Amino acid sequence: MHSRVTALLLLSVIISVLTACQSAPPPEYAYTAPIIEKRAELKEQMLRLLPAEQQPDPTAQEEARWLADTAYKAGAAIARYNDPVFMAWMNNRMVNSMWNFSERGLCWHYQHDMYRELRRRALSYFRIGCCVRDKGDGSEHHCVYVAAAAGAWPQAIILDPWLWNGRLEVLVNGHFPLKRWEDEPDVLPFLQSVYPECHRWPFEHWARVKDGKGFRSYVNSFTPEGQATRQGRLMQERCRRGLLQRSGKLYSY
Repeated sequence: MHSRVTALLLLSVIISVLTACQSAPPPEYAYTAPIIEKRAELKEQMLRLLPAEQQPDPTAQEEARWLADTAYKAGAAIARYNDPVFMAWMNNRMVNSMWNFSERGLCWHYQHDMYRELRRRALSYFRIGCCVRDKGDGSEHHCVYVAAAAGAWPQAIILDPWLWNGRLEVLVNGHFPLKRWEDEPDVLPFLQSVYPECHRWPFEHWARVKDGKGFRSYVNSFTPEGQATRQGRLMQERCRRGLLQRSGKLYSY
């Protein structure tokens, strides 16, 4: 009897830990003292991407602060919206299932969403890029990065909200293996066309939606074909509801 109780207690602890790890961060996550510290640290890391003479500039300081704060706040909100069931790759199976267990939550979904949020204002000192890890090996992983406006890859900071379900993973230049990570410039023309600087798409907008022809087949959401798909109609309805709930505001994280 004692061993059974012990086993049940141990199982409950394991389930609690796994549930805590799997769940998206709560709304207050990005505003807790430890994360506010991390936001300030990320700001300084971004400033160090710039030439020394630009770093004290008030505009550069403000841009770095906005980018750092938005990365943590938007990353957590993206995960809450995608409502992950499992961690990382296991959750992908839910999205890629032919039974459509989850609408979204792949790493490139998070990449597109983070790019969308970081393009809400014009930047003078920084630019937003896209990168990929282990390209072509069957388990590639897509993220966005921040670099100096005139900077080149790999002098960048990778922002990964997907790996830990919205708890932002930050990879600073010089601290990620270049044999695995590479720039992904071919993605930018598409995302820049969907999300130009200062765009007005609401938080619920998706750049690409499933086209219904296959469980891994997607189409651009802004095309007539994309708008007519089940996911396209779902996205439009969620955008409408989100704007209504926020009294017209594009986001509320």
